[in-house]
Amino acid sequence: MPTLFQQAVWRALMKIPKGSVTTYGAITKYLGSTAVRAVGTAVGKNPDAPEETCHRVVLSNGNIGNYSGKGGVDTQLELLRDEGAQVENGKIKAFNEKMYHFNDE
Repeated sequence: MPTLFQQAVWRALMKIPKGSVTTYGAITKYLGSTAVRAVGTAVGKNPDAPEETCHRVVLSNGNIGNYSGKGGVDTQLELLRDEGAQVENGKIKAFNEKMYHFNDE
């Protein structure tokens, strides 16, 4: 049974537009929390990947982190590329331009 916090993280994932990425820290801030690790755990436990867009969450420096969805990081890279993100040497190219900020809503 997911926690209310996990459910809030999963709802936040649904806000990330196709072709954009965000970070665990940005989700944490959006939720008014300081629990970055808990956000990471919730993203990793997302039962509806990739429909709930957890593949769009990357590290704060734009690097691809771990992806626990089926196929691992290879699947994450494929999904991101299919959405128009360019990845080079494990990092999102034009990271600042691709970054989704929840306060932009």
